[in-house]
Amino acid sequence: MSQEEQDDRIPEIALVGDLTEHESELTDRLLDIEPGGECLIYFDSPGGSPYCAMSLMTLIKLRGLRATGIVTGECSSAALWPFAACQKRLVTPCSVLLFHPMRWQSEENVGLAEAAEWARHFGQLEKDMDVLLAGLFGSTVELMDKWINPGRYVGGPELAAAGLAELITFDRLGDMSYLLAPSSNGKAHGGSKAKARV
Repeated sequence: MSQEEQDDRIPEIALVGDLTEHESELTDRLLDIEPGGECLIYFDSPGGSPYCAMSLMTLIKLRGLRATGIVTGECSSAALWPFAACQKRLVTPCSVLLFHPMRWQSEENVGLAEAAEWARHFGQLEKDMDVLLAGLFGSTVELMDKWINPGRYVGGPELAAAGLAELITFDRLGDMSYLLAPSSNGKAHGGSKAKARV
């Protein structure tokens, strides 16, 4: 592949494993994409820190990235926020997404007053993030609440049936080369074929 062909490729980012462990690298990869640029983000993550999730989601939205998110395996917990921020969302019949209430932990030697403030803050953050997640997905708060409380695994077909992503069957995976095609105008060739139901 020539240097020119490499420069024309749509940037691809693999969001794999714990978000928090890879936050610096993922942030750098998102910042490498010019504002308003297009990218593909592959998701196979069990989640991580809610603050990391908010940061990655904010970068995608703030920079106006035209991201296509593809759940190749798991997209759970905190990983849901950057996935929901993608303009196009694709899932396979075996994609798995875990929606659940936020979990938190703190240092062992925390004073009572600090622990009480942390609990208050986290309770408000959880409510705000649930509403935000519904908004990013273009869903209702009621549907998000049904999946989040007490916690539910949602498969790719169910997410697509709810209109929150496009289901790509395995026999069509080979036809997705149009998402990786070089572009001269900032849009993938044949990009209209990949309209997500959002």
